[in-house]
Amino acid sequence: EKLIDLGKYIEIGINKLEQNFSGLWGAIDGVISWTVDSMNEVLLSVPFYIIIALVAVGAYYANAGKRAFEKEGLKKGAGLAIFAVLGLLLIFAMGYWDEAIQTTTLVIVSTLIALIFGVPLGIVAARSTTADVIIRPILDLMQTMPAFVYLIPAIFFFSVGNTPGVVATVIFSLPPAVRLTSLGIRNVAEDVIEAGRAFGATERQILFKIQLPLAKPTILAGINQVILLALSMVVIASMVGAKGLGSIVYQGIQQNDIAKGFESGLGIVILAIILDRTTQAIAKKK
Repeated sequence: EKLIDLGKYIEIGINKLEQNFSGLWGAIDGVISWTVDSMNEVLLSVPFYIIIALVAVGAYYANAGKRAFEKEGLKKGAGLAIFAVLGLLLIFAMGYWDEAIQTTTLVIVSTLIALIFGVPLGIVAARSTTADVIIRPILDLMQTMPAFVYLIPAIFFFSVGNTPGVVATVIFSLPPAVRLTSLGIRNVAEDVIEAGRAFGATERQILFKIQLPLAKPTILAGINQVILLALSMVVIASMVGAKGLGSIVYQGIQQNDIAKGFESGLGIVILAIILDRTTQAIAKKK
């Protein structure tokens, strides 16, 4: 027998939020759905070979950097570029190109939303001890709570479709953006900040011209983690109607179809490797 029915009070609170802010949830649903659908429409209208070429060039330059036209740059950048071409061609040949684009769109939208909220929260947490004390346990809750739990209120507020999948993905992938932004700013040497103040820099100038530039590698590492966590959520998000490779994996589970599950899972792995290696290369640049 329960001594404290905490879940009941949480349910009452969620019901109140749904009733009192129904217009807000509708607006959020409309914006996210329009963004995802529009991006899908644009990307799917572009021939697959053009997208593959652009991804390969981007992966090459991310690794080669300023030495793109030198022998050393060719060695660094060619490997990932070749992998991107072969991997994406394999996805196309397996017949999952549209689903791969839909998955990429969900990851991009989720990552952008997570960064829009995560980076400012990380800045606040780094510059205010009180804010850090408040934000940290919330992040712990977000990271340790089973991802399936996020789907319940997401469905309640937004029904089924891409929006609840994006919302659940944002909640799950937001903490690294906050934590690593805060960590990067806190690790900036104090004497550098004092030198800025000695030259008359304002707090705003110290933030944007000293702390954020020096914290950039750590922040980019946070972006890398956000992307990978967002990709790890695509299968779970498919359970509430999100489209993409995750929905094919889910179909494979339901139908006990090993071939379908393996092929779509392999597609997710290919996307993850391309995004991970590219963002890591960008983060390592000084």
